[in-house]
Amino acid sequence: MNGVHDMGGMHGLGPVEAEKDEPVFHEEWERRVLAMTLATGFLGRWNIDMSRSMREQMPAAEYLATTYYEHWLWALERLLDANGLVRPDETEGRMRAPRPGQVPASPPAGVAPLLAAEVEAKLHRARGARVDVEVAPRFRIGDRVRARNDHPTGHTRLPRYARGREGTIDRDHGVWVFPDTHAAGQGTRPQHVYSVRFAARELWGAEAAARDAVYVDLWDDYMDPA
Repeated sequence: MNGVHDMGGMHGLGPVEAEKDEPVFHEEWERRVLAMTLATGFLGRWNIDMSRSMREQMPAAEYLATTYYEHWLWALERLLDANGLVRPDETEGRMRAPRPGQVPASPPAGVAPLLAAEVEAKLHRARGARVDVEVAPRFRIGDRVRARNDHPTGHTRLPRYARGREGTIDRDHGVWVFPDTHAAGQGTRPQHVYSVRFAARELWGAEAAARDAVYVDLWDDYMDPA
């Protein structure tokens, strides 16, 4: 979707301020949000693209006023609710100090929580989005392509600034899950992903440096022959 999350190439937001010696986590709660997101992901109720898609649904004003892991927490709360795991009122209740003698809630029926002793093995066995299947590529290295000027209402990894622009296939990364259908629960539709070289002037106009370029990873379904 064309949401505030897709900020690449947008003007008026100022420079990107790099934090010197930036820590992995600024606060302990950020570490916990990452851990909870990974742990609940192993329940198998949603996939990584569904998780990304949910973050993209955060209202624009709220998205811009909050931090990276606040986006993650916002999406996690809604994924838990949508899948019948934790209701919003339960989330609010757990945020308050526990009452004396209060017993922790049991997991919903049919849900096996991830135990601490299982984490390392689960992470090592986790499958990425790469797919080991034979799929014919639509393009070859050196082909000229044009990114489609599509504006889907759901999740996509085709950035707005590249839509309708021409580039050159620089590298073939192999076969991967297609995020647009994966996020919508419509299957993996495996296909090739390529590193596509776009000249800076093709993206930003004549004032861009003539020698600069941007490389964007794009799926077969995002492009047509130029």
